Amino acid sequence: MVILALGPLGLDAAIVVPSDHQAEARCTRWYLEWLQSLGSIPHSERLRDALTIKILNPEEQEAMRTVCRLAREVLDIAAAAVRPGITTDEIDAIVHEETIKRGAYPSPLNYREFPKSVCTSVNEVICHGIPDQRKLEEGDIVNLDVTLYYKGFHGDLNETYPVGKISEESQKLIRTTRKCLDAAIAICKPGTLFRDLGKAIEPIARAQGCSVVRNYTGHGIHNLFHCVPNIAHYAKNKMTGTMKAGMCFTIEPMINLGSSWEVDHWPDNWTAVTVDGKRSAQFEETLLITETGVEVLTAGKPREDLQ
Repeated sequence: MVILALGPLGLDAAIVVPSDHQAEARCTRWYLEWLQSLGSIPHSERLRDALTIKILNPEEQEAMRTVCRLAREVLDIAAAAVRPGITTDEIDAIVHEETIKRGAYPSPLNYREFPKSVCTSVNEVICHGIPDQRKLEEGDIVNLDVTLYYKGFHGDLNETYPVGKISEESQKLIRTTRKCLDAAIAICKPGTLFRDLGKAIEPIARAQGCSVVRNYTGHGIHNLFHCVPNIAHYAKNKMTGTMKAGMCFTIEPMINLGSSWEVDHWPDNWTAVTVDGKRSAQFEETLLITETGVEVLTAGKPREDLQ
């Protein structure tokens, strides 16, 4: 087998790749180059706010289709494992293994020193939950946020899932969050203002007694994990820019039960939680603006529990 150490964290962040996957592990070297800078923040990421919104050429668009398809495959496999009694660490192991099997790399791993291959956000966790030994319990909800890096491009998506039988309130939250995302996707096309996405999302959330998190945004994505444009999910935001064919970005609303959209953070400097302890849900897709509308690059099969 081969051991690949990751940047400044050295052997603490080493990946052990079975011998039958050594050829596939070459993908990791693309990522090591991308991460090669002080503090695990790539130089390209440091410059991201200074860049104009990239228009992808046909070859780049096809590369995004490929990585997003792989990311969807990995998320669906991980989601199938969600059940009472499984730990989020076990889900992380599934995501890592399935990603490497596909010759890809889990983008979150060592990104700004994030220690795992997937974000797992349970109940009151809004986003960026770190997998651990906590077992999921009947009635929980959990968001799985998967990003793959494959041949120079990132594909990013997430969904929130019930753990066993959940309360009607939690089910309403999950369905409302998906409706918020779908409403935003529905207005995506050349000429749409990025700031109008929040106008499509917030009324749906408010009508169900929910609030829209303002502290986190969607983002541009391609050969960079995060870049312009920044996508605010609330109404009356000040985001600039107009959609054009060839732009690629995520929309990923985080919706809280109740009227509080404010965020607190755990001491790990990653885990974002609701300040009142109420539950939060999120859905995310990677989108490509086309000449006539939008292509959902990470689209999956309809979920029965969302109907």
